[in-house]
Amino acid sequence: MDQGQARQREDPVGQVRPRLANLSPPSLPCDRSRVWAEPCLLPTATSKLSGAVEQWLSAAERLYGPYMWGRYDIVFLPPSFPIVAMENPCLTFIISSILESDEFLVIDVIHEVAHSWFGNAVTNATWEEMWLSEGLATYAQRRITTETYGAAFTCLETAFRLDALHRQMRLLGEDSPVSKLQVKLEPGVNPSHLMNLFTYEKGYCFVYYLSQLCGDPQRFDDFLRAYVEKYKFTSVVAQDLLDSFLSFFPELKEQSVDCRAGLEFERWLNATGPPLAEPDLSQGSSLTRPVEALFQLWTAEPLEQAAASASAIDISKWRTFQTALFLDRLLDGSPLPQEVVMSLSKCYSSLLDSMNAEIRIRWLQIVVRNDYYPDLHRVRRFLESQMSRMYTIPLYEDLCTGALKSFALEVFYQTQGRLHPNLRRTIQQILSQGLGPSAEPSVEPSTELGHAGADTNLDSPALLLGDEAPTSAISLRDVNVSA
Repeated sequence: MDQGQARQREDPVGQVRPRLANLSPPSLPCDRSRVWAEPCLLPTATSKLSGAVEQWLSAAERLYGPYMWGRYDIVFLPPSFPIVAMENPCLTFIISSILESDEFLVIDVIHEVAHSWFGNAVTNATWEEMWLSEGLATYAQRRITTETYGAAFTCLETAFRLDALHRQMRLLGEDSPVSKLQVKLEPGVNPSHLMNLFTYEKGYCFVYYLSQLCGDPQRFDDFLRAYVEKYKFTSVVAQDLLDSFLSFFPELKEQSVDCRAGLEFERWLNATGPPLAEPDLSQGSSLTRPVEALFQLWTAEPLEQAAASASAIDISKWRTFQTALFLDRLLDGSPLPQEVVMSLSKCYSSLLDSMNAEIRIRWLQIVVRNDYYPDLHRVRRFLESQMSRMYTIPLYEDLCTGALKSFALEVFYQTQGRLHPNLRRTIQQILSQGLGPSAEPSVEPSTELGHAGADTNLDSPALLLGDEAPTSAISLRDVNVSA
């Protein structure tokens, strides 16, 4: 992509601001994709996306039919943009901080590409069936990544997300109503609370199950292509999808696959709890096995021998999803014995410091949940540079569970002027919990850290969107929401 010129313009209130540069990619086979970003982001954005967007669009077209929106442009918005990504016909919004994480950038953009067919062309008729958009888009996203990057990578990313789904299930409980695919949206409930991993991953598992029923992913691709053609530019409910599926595969209708004991379609839609079936991810074992092996080493005894064996494994050559999955395993096991945390820090802290934000946030949560003070300066530096909800909220939640709350207050007062107003209010509410009824932090905190013990084995749930108090959904970092 050729870098365009950034020009100045006079805005309506008279303040001069840099105009976003327009990037046109004449080297691509079809001139239908540009990147819009602040001049300082252009080199990174263009180098990471040059040629890739057309590759993803072409793969999606082979699977699901022609791209019907003409252009596919991308605009990189400030880190304070409230969600990771948001698709719109012709233009996808992406949070600029995701540029740090190559693999997450790839997945998030491909997910939005998939929405061009599932979500934009065919739309769920109600908020209560958002899985029709997100589950189908996630399935299509993984078909595209399989076509472009291979099955092993797709299985690794899927394992990473399903791992997060089960973490969310442990936090919310198997009876949580938001674990249904057809969630009842009661009056006064914020629809953004439905943007959870069940919508994405349980929805994906149901779509994957349907693909397995027909026995051939390519035949299922043909069905989805026909489904898009039939319902394009309309809104649908789940029954439309399922009726079309059984009509497209009459042999399955004759077998009454929709009523198989324990796997009834109605149960998929309306039962709480985890997916009724999950995909076979064995094709990703070459990437997931090393992660499990390293985690087992760090939980083995004696520690000295385990640490020596672990240090011989060079995780700098791992994929981002491998490293993130490994750190998530350690997070799930926190609090860890203090000698284990010390050894982990000695082995990995400096290395992880040079990696992307998706990896650093996980290591810093380990630091916080284990009250590991020698690495607390890294937490401060991270919160001073990251203004995104998905990176700040989880850390503030963990900091506020115990002894590090005064540290959280200090960092917040130093950085609040750079935060989005909604995010600032959300963090204030997190900080005010435990300070008394209706209390909100309003004075500068002491710089002295407390030293009382803390139960750091708990995840404080956070809202995905909006500025309400964090009381009813999972940490946004665990979702990494792409709408």
